[in-house]
Formats: sequence, structure tokens, C-alpha cells
Amino acid sequence: MIHETAVISPKAKLGNNVTVGPFSVIGDEVVIGDDCRIESHVVIKGPTRIGRGNHFYQFTSIGEDCQDKKYAGERTELIIGDNNVFREGATVHRGTIQDEGVTRIGSGNLIMVNAHIAHDCKIGNDIILANNVAVAGHVEIGDYAILGGATAVHQFCKIGPHSFTGGGAIVLRDIPPYVMISGTKHIPQGINSEGLRRRGYGKETIMAIRRAYKVIYRDNNTVEEAIKKLTVMADEHPEIGMLITFLAGSERGIVR
Repeated sequence: MIHETAVISPKAKLGNNVTVGPFSVIGDEVVIGDDCRIESHVVIKGPTRIGRGNHFYQFTSIGEDCQDKKYAGERTELIIGDNNVFREGATVHRGTIQDEGVTRIGSGNLIMVNAHIAHDCKIGNDIILANNVAVAGHVEIGDYAILGGATAVHQFCKIGPHSFTGGGAIVLRDIPPYVMISGTKHIPQGINSEGLRRRGYGKETIMAIRRAYKVIYRDNNTVEEAIKKLTVMADEHPEIGMLITFLAGSERGIVR
């Protein structure tokens, strides 16, 4: 159902069973997959490609020009996967040519009220961004990460899969997989064991990840020393390989 007050560009493409509410605007070069639901007062600009089964609540702004002062109207893109929920006031910007020119959002994510995803971000799958989370440009967030309300993430940071931030956290460095942080000094608080249990991780695996956390944060190892010790542990517990890859690829340094 398309409401009579909605404004839809003739250059937009809508799939089957797409609902568009009152006063919503869908611009040029917007492609929307089947079974998407767009509530009232939503603005979607292109070039933007959206998968199927997404739900956009009122006053969301999707695919807008970025807030980078270097942006000069170049053609950039936003790509969104399937079955995401964007709650009221959420905003997502397209990429810049200083990066790959694309902002990417995976599938199954919950983007809550007034959360912001800036240009060139890479957002994985099954992630939760709680109310008022602010994610700066070029940030990467791995699958199943949860960012608590009002978390602020500095540009170019990487947040590993299954990690967790407490409300109001300030993220200035990379967060390894499984790690929890809180506070304005981004202090590590252990591993996200409850999240791992909910996702089917067994007791032995969680204990192995705890031991890996100790290697990184409690045994006074350098990152290089930690990687060597974790490599041995990964022979028995492959899940630790995710930590090794993350540590080796961290450019900003990890939270300490």
C-alpha cells in the first residue's frame, strides 16, 4: 500500500508488498526489496539499495549526503541487507570517495531511536545499536555486537563480533571480539559471556575465551606476545582465531 501523500521518484524501484506511509519521500536511484515497511515521514535518498523485509519507522533519514566537509556531491552509495529495523529518528549516511564510496549495513540489525551511522561504515549482522548511539565515519562493527545507549564511537575504530559496550561508553580504540567495555575511559570489563551463552557457546568455549582475555588484559603481555600465546590456544579452540585476526589487524590499537 502506497499512501496518497507519499512522494516517490519515478527513478525509484519498489519490490512486491512494499508499504509506504503518509508524507514519506523516496528519491532517485532508490531500490527497495520485497516486503519492506516504510512508516510516515521517512526520507530515503539514493543511490541506495535496500534488501527485503526491512522496517523503517517514522522520521528516519536513510541515504542522505554525509557530513564530511570534503564531500562535494560525488556519487556514493548506501547498501542495506535484509530484515533490519530502523526505529524513530535513526539516520544513515552514504559513503565518500575518500574510502570505498559505500556505507554498508548487513542483515538482522536493530538500529534504535536516534542512532546515527555515518559515512563509509561497515555494519555486520544481528547487531544492536541502542538509543542515541553515535557511530562516526569509517567504523567497522562485527556481527552480534551490542552498543549500549549513547555510546559514541570515534572514526576508524573497529568493534569486534560479540562485543558489548555499556551505556554512555566512549570508544576511542578498537574493541576486540567478545570484550565488554564501559565508561568514558573505555575500560575493559571482561568478556560478553551472557551474550555468548545466548548464542549457543558452550561452557568450555566460554572458559577458553576467558583465558584468552586474561592473556590480553591480565598477564602484562604486549599485543605481539598475546598473539603468539593465543595462536597456541587456537589449535584447541578455533573461536580464539577471531581474536588473533582482530589483534593483528588493529590499526588504532585496542582498548586497554
